[in-house]
Amino acid sequence: MTTTSHRPLALVTGGSSGIGLELARALRDRGHDLVVVGSSERVEEAAEELRRPSGSGQDAEDAEVTAVRADLTTYDGVEAVWAAVQAAGRPLDVAALNAGMGVGGAFVDTDLDEELRMIALNVTSQVHLAKRVVPAMVARGSGRVLFTSSISATTPTPYEPVYGPTRAFVLSFADGLREELRGTGVSVTTLLPGATDSEFHARAGMGDTKFGDNSWKNDRATVARQGVEALMRGRAHVVGGDPATKRTALVNKFLPEGLKAARQGKAARPQQ
Repeated sequence: MTTTSHRPLALVTGGSSGIGLELARALRDRGHDLVVVGSSERVEEAAEELRRPSGSGQDAEDAEVTAVRADLTTYDGVEAVWAAVQAAGRPLDVAALNAGMGVGGAFVDTDLDEELRMIALNVTSQVHLAKRVVPAMVARGSGRVLFTSSISATTPTPYEPVYGPTRAFVLSFADGLREELRGTGVSVTTLLPGATDSEFHARAGMGDTKFGDNSWKNDRATVARQGVEALMRGRAHVVGGDPATKRTALVNKFLPEGLKAARQGKAARPQQ
């Protein structure tokens, strides 16, 4: 793929909807061309939307957007994404490794294959894609990486007992990587959203819990904007959401694990 564009290039996984689509929009409005990744045909629709002028931002009307449909739960899917980035023929300035999924329900009831698929997406694909992105950025001496974790990384997550640990892995992985990359010109930022008005909990099978109602949740565009602002400032972490969400993340640093588990379980337990 050849291009005459001189704008920086950003990769956004999980960019078809929700926080990922808003991350892509925010980066576009800051003057980036995009490689947007999704697992369904919706990624083409998202790319078409992102190509349309926004009426705001730096050169947003000129953005080049490449859609990549790939299953990041597979090795070949991740490699296909990296091949698309390389095909752009220019350095990658930003990598927003945002793709993720949840599986809700009691552990004795949930499907093992779905949980293994979640681990492949939330954990394995993040490591795999970072292994391609980060060395290239270090060799160049510049770049920014944004990992999407979750406020769930700060608490036990009953009725999502595997999901929370996958997000805790991302947080720990990103923090370790950030320290390793100190002085290389490559920054690592972790976005920890609270409950957000997206399709996430519905897809996780949690429609019959407190999280099934989107009316009280954080605005996904606000969460994404906070993430991109933190990324551009080179911050280590940002909790995505309103002041109450940020207070929850702070309080979680001090509460006993059992108390946090009980609180989370009450919210995530399926309603009878």
